[in-house]
Amino acid sequence: MSTDSLPRPPRIVFMGTPAFAVASLAALVDAGYHVVGVITAPDKPAGRGMKMHESAVKQYAVAQGLTVLQPEKLKNPAFLEELAALKADLQVVVAFRMLPELVWNMPPMGTINVHASLLPQYRGAAPINWAIINGEQQTGVTTFKLQHAIDTGNILMQAPLAIAPRETAGELHDRLMKLGAEVLVKTIAGMLNGTLHDQPQPADMGQLKHAPKLTTATGDINWHQSAQQIVQLVRGLSPFPGAFTSLHGKMLKLYQCHAAPKPAHDSHAPGTVLTDGKTMLGMVAADAVVYFETLQLEGKKRMEVTDFLRGYRAPQAST
Repeated sequence: MSTDSLPRPPRIVFMGTPAFAVASLAALVDAGYHVVGVITAPDKPAGRGMKMHESAVKQYAVAQGLTVLQPEKLKNPAFLEELAALKADLQVVVAFRMLPELVWNMPPMGTINVHASLLPQYRGAAPINWAIINGEQQTGVTTFKLQHAIDTGNILMQAPLAIAPRETAGELHDRLMKLGAEVLVKTIAGMLNGTLHDQPQPADMGQLKHAPKLTTATGDINWHQSAQQIVQLVRGLSPFPGAFTSLHGKMLKLYQCHAAPKPAHDSHAPGTVLTDGKTMLGMVAADAVVYFETLQLEGKKRMEVTDFLRGYRAPQAST
């Protein structure tokens, strides 16, 4: 279906769940696009009282008076009937789940996705985290058309973004969230006025870096790695889910840290704790020392290292 033949503004169905997706949905609403339905995750129990929790996208959609659908299964005939009844010209997916073909291929204009990397690099569920973990200096956002294999569809638009030297995944998430919303609005405008056409993803990018789903094992710090690798891991998993290690038998999560050379003539093995008991706490890595700045000991609150040391007495601290 040619966008030029549309007799009216396009009917858009939006699919997303977390806060990252809200920015894009809000940008569509603010730009005056006709969002006829919002698909998001079912409510789930969360917190100490296990009260039912609505997704960030649902909360925004309800506040805007938008139609919300929350299917358990995307192939459910009842849901597919409801989706078809919305008569979408275009579907937009931001931070949602994998769609079956009968869903993404339903609207005449197809389904477009906002992905937080410069595809084809960092295809997968956690592109923001892995870009920092791998020490990248630049990332960005890509809008593309969905097809069978995940994150492989034809590219519509891309926008690069520099990664700051000490930037955490949480901070980069917020900047990419805003950039993604801006690029999405430009993408749809370009599709509608005929100035933007999709192009196949480059096939000659050399070694592709992937962004698989984060697991518990991802955050387990290996002190035999370089200090720089460890600092990047901490930044890439901050504030969630957090990189972690063991401190005197208890789990210690790290949120901010920095690397510095080992003290002169230091021969401590990787993983050795170094502290002056007042302002400095760190662990020895393969080539340097990682000094902690913000941390959280198992069963305690997140705090700065100086506050932590004020109330913590290590059983066998070394200096």
